[in-house]
Amino acid sequence: MTLPHAKDAGIPPTLLSTGAVGFWAAVILTGAGAGVGAVALTMLLEQVQHFMWPGPTLLDAAAHAGAWRHVWVLLGAGALTGAGQIILRRLTSGNGIDITEAISEFAGRLPALRTLGSAVLSILVVGMGASLGREGAPKQVGAVLANTLSDRAHLSDEQRRLLVACGAGAGMAAAYGVPVGGALFALEVLRGVLALRLILPALLASAIAAGVSWLALPNAPTYLIPAYPSSLSVVCWAIVAGPVAGLVSIGYVHLVAWADRNKPVGWRRLVAPMFALGMLGVAAIEFPQLLGNGKDIVQLAFDNQVTPVLLMTLLVLRPLSTILCLGSGVPGGLFTPSLALGALLGGVLGLAWSWIWPGVPPGLYAVVGAAAVLAATTHGPISAVVLVMELTGRDRSFVLPLLLAVVTATVVARTLDPRSIYDARLTKREIQKLQLARKPASA
Repeated sequence: MTLPHAKDAGIPPTLLSTGAVGFWAAVILTGAGAGVGAVALTMLLEQVQHFMWPGPTLLDAAAHAGAWRHVWVLLGAGALTGAGQIILRRLTSGNGIDITEAISEFAGRLPALRTLGSAVLSILVVGMGASLGREGAPKQVGAVLANTLSDRAHLSDEQRRLLVACGAGAGMAAAYGVPVGGALFALEVLRGVLALRLILPALLASAIAAGVSWLALPNAPTYLIPAYPSSLSVVCWAIVAGPVAGLVSIGYVHLVAWADRNKPVGWRRLVAPMFALGMLGVAAIEFPQLLGNGKDIVQLAFDNQVTPVLLMTLLVLRPLSTILCLGSGVPGGLFTPSLALGALLGGVLGLAWSWIWPGVPPGLYAVVGAAAVLAATTHGPISAVVLVMELTGRDRSFVLPLLLAVVTATVVARTLDPRSIYDARLTKREIQKLQLARKPASA
C-alpha cells in the first residue's frame, strides 16, 4: 500500500492543521468516549457470560454444562435477537448501516439510536454464546460518538469520514488493548489510505481510548504464548501457506457476502435466529468450542492444546457456525472469528508440513496462520501484523514468517477479489466507488 500525502488522498492540506481546534478536540473526546464505551460493553459481556455460563472461561463452562443448558441458552439468544431486531426497527429511524458503508456512501453518517441498540444487542447475544466477535459493538459506539461530535463541531464530510474511522478504530483499540493496531485498522481497513496527516489523529484517538480502558480493564496481552523461535522450516512453510490462506479467505468473504444478502426479512426475523442459534446449541453439546467469539480456541491453538482431529473438525464447523449466525440476522463482529479461522487453518497446514519438515512448534503455525487470514480477509496487511504482535505481546521472534505469510495471503486475496470482509455487503457499484475514493491521485 502506498503512503500518499494528504493532498493525494483527496484531503486538503489544511484539513487537519494544528489550527483546526474543533477537529482535534473532537478527536480527543472521541478517544475518551470510545474508551469508556468499550469498558462498559466489556463489563456487560462478562456479566452476561458469567451468568449464562458460570466458569473461568466460556469454553470451560460450556464443556462442563449439561446438554439442556446449551439448548435453552442459545434458544434464548435467538429469541432475544429476533425481538431486539424487530423493536429496533419499530422504535428507531433509519436502516441499519455498516461502518464501512457509512464512510464510503454517507460520509460517515450513522443512525445513532439504531446503531447503539444493535451494539448492545450484539454484546448480549455474543455473551450468551453466538459465534460472532465482540469488537463490532465498541467500534459502533466509537463511530456513533464521532459522528455526533462531527455534527456539534460542524466538521466537513472529509473530516467526518476520518473521525468516524478513528472512532471505530479507537473502540477496537480499547476493547483489545491494541492502540497502534486499532489506529492502523481505522485507516488501512476502514479508510483504505495511510498518510501521516491521517495517522496522527487515529493514533491519538486510539491511544486515549486504550489508556482510558486500562484504568478498568487489564493491561495485558489477549493471548499468552511462548517466544516461538523462527527457523528455515517455518519460513518455507509461510511462503507455501500464505497463498492457501488467501484462497481460503476469499471463500470466507464470499460466504459472508452470501449470508448478508440472505438475511431474513419480515416475520422470519423472529424465527430464523432461534432456529440458527438452536442448531448451534445442539452442535455445541459435542463441540463447545463453537460458542462465543473464538478467543478460547485461538488461545488453545496458539498453545498447541488442540488435537489434530479436533483442529480439522473445527476448521470446518467454526466458520460455518459464524456464517449461520450472521445469515440468521444475529449482530456481531468478524474480527476474532477470522482470527480463529486463521489459527485453525495454520494448525492444520502445520500438521501436514510437519510430516515433510518437522521441528517447528505447532503453535507457531497457528499464530502465523491467524495473521495471514486476518490480513487477507480485511485487506489490511500492516494492521494485521501489528494487531497480532500487540495481541500476543510478541514481536521479533517470528516476524519473518509472519510477514511472508501475510504478504502472500493478501496479494492472492486482493488479486482475485476486491472485497474485504468489511466490504462484503456492498454492491459492485459501491465497491468500485470505494476503490476510486481510496485510490491516490498520483496512481
